[in-house]
Amino acid sequence: MTYTETDVREFFDQTLEAYLAFWDSDGVLHTGYFVDEADDDYHGASDRTTEIVAADAGLDRDSSVLDVGCGCGNFLMGLAGQIGFRGVGLDLSEERIKFAREKLGGRTGLDIRFDVGSATGMPYPAGEFSHVVSQDALFLVPDKPKTHTEIFRVLRPGGVFAFSDFLQPKSEISERSRKHVYDRVRWNGGYSFLGYQTALVEAGFEIVLARNVANHLGQTYRVLRGMALENAETTKDTAVREWMKAFAVSCQEIQYAIADGEFGWGIFVARKPA
Repeated sequence: MTYTETDVREFFDQTLEAYLAFWDSDGVLHTGYFVDEADDDYHGASDRTTEIVAADAGLDRDSSVLDVGCGCGNFLMGLAGQIGFRGVGLDLSEERIKFAREKLGGRTGLDIRFDVGSATGMPYPAGEFSHVVSQDALFLVPDKPKTHTEIFRVLRPGGVFAFSDFLQPKSEISERSRKHVYDRVRWNGGYSFLGYQTALVEAGFEIVLARNVANHLGQTYRVLRGMALENAETTKDTAVREWMKAFAVSCQEIQYAIADGEFGWGIFVARKPA
């Protein structure tokens, strides 16, 4: 089956409440970057990923930032509060944007907003942003080259594209991994670590940095599996409890997929030529 943007939007609209009940009521849903193998602090690791992407991007108070696939808006709200840049978050999911807007309404002094829209047809003029960022979102876009073209378009000359994203290291994926990794989130498939860099260059970007961080991906799902099993024991909502148990099973299968080279994670920084 080939998934469309509509499939992706509907999936994330329908699963928001379950994700919030399990992961974090604030909507933190990103892969973590851990201190070491003994680290089991998911939220600290997730914050560290945000800090790494922000540092790699070189964000400062004069930046104009677009977060593509912003989800519940934590990247922009957290960093805009710390750094003071102007920002826009874009996401397909109306429910996640609604959540982000409601959360933003309780904060003052932030020059940011959240828009519903597609990464393949952004509602922004050319050269609008100094930086485009994204965390674990672009892999879901069916037409990835079109997304890269759009990101290139909305960046200023010399602008920076910094992001983390999931990878498909092997061209052939087992049925087991297809079920638990790809189909689970309506993901058709993606780039290998080198293939991603090639695609960015073909879109006109210059590669600044590329990190293969699959080890942190595996640790993320080890920690999340433990969280799911623990939370399932205390959750009163039957539907959410069953979702958590099923997710724990998928977490174990995801670790197998990572070990088999069928699922990966990378952090990249690219620049639009000046």
